[in-house]
Amino acid sequence: MLKCVNLGVQFGSRKLFEHVDLQFTKGNCYGIIGANGAGKSTFLKVLSGELESNTGEVIIDKKERMSVLKQDQNAYNSETVLNTVLLGHKRLIEVRDQKDALYEKADFSEADGLLAAELEGEFAELGGWEAESDAETLLAGLGVPEECYYELMENIDAKIKIKVLLAQALFGNPDILLLDEPTNNLDYKSTRWLENFLLNFENTVLIVSHDRHFLNNVCTHICDVDFGKIKLYVGNYEFWYESSQLALKQAKDQNKKAQDKIKELQEFIARFSANKSKSKQATSRKKLLEKIDVNDIEPSSRRYPFIGFKPNREVGNDILFVEHLTKKGVFNDISFTVNKNDKIAFLAESSVQITSLFNILAGKDTDYTGKFKWGITTSVGYLPQDNKEYFDKDLSLVDWLRQYSPQDQTESFIRGWLGRMLFSGEESLKKCNVLSGGEKVRCMFAKLMLESPNILMLEDPTNHLDLESITALNEGMTNYKGNILFSSHDAELLQTVGNRIIAFNKDGSITDRMTTYEEFLGEE
Repeated sequence: MLKCVNLGVQFGSRKLFEHVDLQFTKGNCYGIIGANGAGKSTFLKVLSGELESNTGEVIIDKKERMSVLKQDQNAYNSETVLNTVLLGHKRLIEVRDQKDALYEKADFSEADGLLAAELEGEFAELGGWEAESDAETLLAGLGVPEECYYELMENIDAKIKIKVLLAQALFGNPDILLLDEPTNNLDYKSTRWLENFLLNFENTVLIVSHDRHFLNNVCTHICDVDFGKIKLYVGNYEFWYESSQLALKQAKDQNKKAQDKIKELQEFIARFSANKSKSKQATSRKKLLEKIDVNDIEPSSRRYPFIGFKPNREVGNDILFVEHLTKKGVFNDISFTVNKNDKIAFLAESSVQITSLFNILAGKDTDYTGKFKWGITTSVGYLPQDNKEYFDKDLSLVDWLRQYSPQDQTESFIRGWLGRMLFSGEESLKKCNVLSGGEKVRCMFAKLMLESPNILMLEDPTNHLDLESITALNEGMTNYKGNILFSSHDAELLQTVGNRIIAFNKDGSITDRMTTYEEFLGEE
């Protein structure tokens, strides 16, 4: 059991949350959501003991072990990959090292023998004899190559380090598991494996994530950090989002009778409760939803940007032809044709493959063999993962966006577009070179909307975005009438937008299927 009593945190005069009284119980998975800066990660740090709260306390059963996903990739540089995972269970390592030290003593005494026997018993009880094989199973599931297991962490690629630290957090069946953005930079196969792991995990999990598909699949509850409070809701992210939007709509409808509102909410709850799934979490969630009270549903204070792409002209029949394209060491002899209405999701275990392909198609990379050709009716709007070059200027946001407005360059017109991206008032005058990652991506969306291309090429467009912006982007991409070539770590975006999958294989070739993301994974 993990419990918060009257918890409150503030930095200086800024109050993140206060009077938090929550209890997290075994068998449930809690998704922590909130706007950027609301205090989600801070809340996890307080629960783990990394930060102290200003008021209240965190109560954990003394017999229970908490495991936390570490963020410092260099903390274990002198350890092997396998031992880094084992270090996730501190007591197990302490017992192992203590008994090994006893056996190495030249003057091993009777008292040492008794202590060794106690330690051997505890070691076995903690799963010590299976520890290395368990750690290897976790590493294999997350896609860490076997040849890396005995390498030092300092010699391992950063993306593999992330997987190793995640395996460390999962190791040893912890009673309480705290995960801050566990799917960040994971490839789609590793994310799928993690989902399945958590669906079968029987203890307590708390997760901060911007991946809606992940939250929908694994969560039984949502903890919403909003209004300076943290409220607990039954259900996954989709249930929380749709119910909060319904409550907001009802709050604006002054003429609707109270009984009509209650009936609408009850019908909404019943519809969600009827959704069937085989997972333990979904079964538990269904039972909880059936007991929910309509008064538990409240509107959210979240602000959502408006993202709507409209093509400047309809695309013709000839869109894109790629023939025998090869980039040495990245991909080999790939060919495909883009057809009308295709929205193609590109998948790869190495993001370098997608980045290279998109840079070639955008004319930014000429180091390749083979050829490609865009149709004469196409106009391509490109959003690269690395957008630094667009913001290396000392311009206000108004002047920055004005560069990409081909017709109307008046300040009121430009400010209107910035307002859609939640830059209002003085915010529209801030310098473009001091923007956060998420703010830059929102500006790039405004740029693309003004340019009105009939082809969108988007490389990981959800990077740095909060859940509200991701939700708005998802809607904009779904409603877009042109073609889209895109990659993403957001499985919900892949599933709801893509109608065709092109996946890079380990040998540099591609697999091309007219299918959805979920169906593609089921075929593997």
